[in-house]
Amino acid sequence: MKPITEEDRRVANVYRDPFEPFLDHDGNPDGEVLQVNGGKTGYGFHVYRMAAGTTTAAHEHLGDEEFLLIEGDLTDHDGYAYKPGDLVWLRSGSKHNSSTKNGCILAVYLPGAKGI
Repeated sequence: MKPITEEDRRVANVYRDPFEPFLDHDGNPDGEVLQVNGGKTGYGFHVYRMAAGTTTAAHEHLGDEEFLLIEGDLTDHDGYAYKPGDLVWLRSGSKHNSSTKNGCILAVYLPGAKGI
C-alpha cells in the first residue's frame, strides 16, 4: 500500500485550529464550525461549537441529523437535555432548536437543513 498523499488527507484539531462562523438562513451567526471536507460550511460531517448562553436558529432537517456531544451541555426546545457522550439521531423532517448554558462542542453529520 502506498502512503496517503498530502492532497488526499486533511487534518484539523478541535482544540488548536480556528473555527469559522456558521450563518443561519438569514445570514446571522449561529455557532462556529470546523470541517475538513471542503463542502458547504456546516453540512456533511463537521465539528460544531456553541458559545455559552447561545441558542441555534430553529430549523428543519433535510435528511437525518446525527451528532455526538463531546463536551458541555445542550438542551433542545422541548426540554430534552443531552449529556457529554450522548450519540443522537434526529429523523429527517424533524424541527428544533437547541441552547447551551455553558457552551458545547459536537461532532455532527447533517446532510441539510432549512430555516423555519
